[in-house]
Amino acid sequence: MTSLSDLHVLIVDDNDQMRFLLRCLLRAGGVMSISEAKTVEQAFDILRCSPVSLVLADWKMNPTDGLAFVRMVRRDSNSPNPYIPVLMLTAHTEASRVAAARDAGVTGFVKKPISTRVLFERMTSALTDNRVFVRTDDYFGPDRRHSATAYYRGPFRRCTDPGGDEALIDIDIDDGSDIRRSA
Repeated sequence: MTSLSDLHVLIVDDNDQMRFLLRCLLRAGGVMSISEAKTVEQAFDILRCSPVSLVLADWKMNPTDGLAFVRMVRRDSNSPNPYIPVLMLTAHTEASRVAAARDAGVTGFVKKPISTRVLFERMTSALTDNRVFVRTDDYFGPDRRHSATAYYRGPFRRCTDPGGDEALIDIDIDDGSDIRRSA
C-alpha cells in the first residue's frame, strides 16, 4: 500500500445510515474502493471475491453480531483471510466489551460517535500493526500485548518471549522475602 486510494475497505453494518456515514468519511479521506455488507454472509461473500485491506465491523448487528463475525473471520476454516485487520465499531466501550472484542481477535476498536481523526488513526494503526498472530485452543488473532518491551526483565515474563528463557527467575517481593520459580 502506498496511499489511501490503494485501500479496499469493507464496511459490515446492518444500519444503512452508519454505512453511508462511514462511506462518506472514507471517501473524504481518500479511500475510493469501499464495499458494504448488511450481513455477515454478505461480508464473507465480498471477502471471498476480492482482496480487502481492512474491515470496519459494527458490534451490534442482527442476526449475527460483529463479535461473532470477528470470531468467524479469525477461526472458521472457510475464512478467506483470517489475518485481515478488523476494527470493531461500537458505542459500548465498557472495559468488559473492549476485552471481549480483543479476545475475539479484533485489531482495534473505534468508539461511536465516530471522529474522522480517530477513525483514520485507528485505520493507520491497524494497517501498520506488526504484532504476530497467536493461535491457541480458544484464541486466534493479533498478540493481545500491544507494548511488549524487548528489554523487560520483570518477574512474569513468558518463557517463549525473547529473553524470557532463563531457567530460574528471582522475584524480590517488597515484604523482604525472595521467591524463586521455574520459568
